[in-house]
Amino acid sequence: MNYEEIAGRLEELTKVNCSVCSSNYEGVRDNIIKAYRYYLDAMFPSFCEHPEVPGYGDNIRAHYIHRANDCLYTAMTHFVTKLEAEATVEALTELLPDIYEVLLTDINAGYEGDPAAKSLDEVILAYPAFVAIGAYRIAHQLYLMGHTLVARLMTEHAHSRTGIDIHPGATIGKHFFIDHGTGVVIGETTVIGDNVKLYQHVTLGAKSFKVADDGSLVKGIKRHPNIGNDVVIYAGATILGGDVYVGDGCTVGGNVWLTHSLEPGETIYFEE
Repeated sequence: MNYEEIAGRLEELTKVNCSVCSSNYEGVRDNIIKAYRYYLDAMFPSFCEHPEVPGYGDNIRAHYIHRANDCLYTAMTHFVTKLEAEATVEALTELLPDIYEVLLTDINAGYEGDPAAKSLDEVILAYPAFVAIGAYRIAHQLYLMGHTLVARLMTEHAHSRTGIDIHPGATIGKHFFIDHGTGVVIGETTVIGDNVKLYQHVTLGAKSFKVADDGSLVKGIKRHPNIGNDVVIYAGATILGGDVYVGDGCTVGGNVWLTHSLEPGETIYFEE
């Protein structure tokens, strides 16, 4: 077998079919992951290691914001102009206090909703939901700015660490928590209200995919359910469809397969 010939053929196919494969992504993922970690360190500096911070004195937060911005800017310049990358980094930095404020409600939701949680520190340090939700809260802002691939790389890192798959395009209210978390899937067009709690292996997904005349999937349409405020969804429940609305105060039992809407306050244990 002539490896050089095979490599040459792959190179020619890449030029025609795949701009991604012909790009150099070395270090891009690493910088996006580092940026996410440094942003969390800036918001929660008591829970990270403190290296020397020349130029910032004792201002640990400023140090980590600076490091995060450097990493994100470097990654962003692979996709957009330097000017746009700089504007994106500045815009995200301005949003950090708002992201932090919402994350505090998520942490409190974990502490208040789980008798096993003995402290807020435990929720931050030991719960996979904090890792996944933290990545989502940051990535969602990048998604709204139009940087969907960067946002997706950030949440997929958290997915690989926790088993919790939250698409950065989902809309999720405050005081949100996922107990245990393994196997949770939240699709791109999901809308979740405030004070919602999920357990492990919950899927908020699409019932079916609309197909165009040429056989390709139609993108950019509402595919995933809407979850109201004060809803609890227990382990293994699957809720599918963009036209499904689970009303405020509903409880969805474990292993329920749900493809229709629920009125506010309903409790459902199984689907006949």
